[in-house]
Amino acid sequence: MKKVTAIYPGSFDPPTNGHLDLVERGSKIFDELIVAVLRNSEKTPLFSIGERRHMLEELTSGFKNVRVDVFDGLTVHYASRVKASAMLRGIRALSDYEYELQMALMNRKLRPELETVFMMPAEKYSYLSSRLVREVAR
Repeated sequence: MKKVTAIYPGSFDPPTNGHLDLVERGSKIFDELIVAVLRNSEKTPLFSIGERRHMLEELTSGFKNVRVDVFDGLTVHYASRVKASAMLRGIRALSDYEYELQMALMNRKLRPELETVFMMPAEKYSYLSSRLVREVAR
């Protein structure tokens, strides 16, 4: 059987228990899961790219088939570089779905063989977002 590598891209600024929930569940579905931290020069992050990578490496250290990486540019190009055939995305609400659907359709046009897999977080994390955590932290 072909090994299935998936990426879980995001800014993870900061990583949350909701992110960890998806990592845990995604690690059971895919042979390899790459948590891919987006370096976005257009945003001013709360945590540096190095800090976010370190936090994610600590959070995911118990998963043998999960690794953390950093990328910039288009997600589909990154997926091609790491030979990923799937992309994991979390959906908390209908508004997330509308945005993620548009992104998935665009990604499909750019790289038809890349499947987008949507997962809902556990109910106890459905309200949680990095934006909310940043606002509380400030």
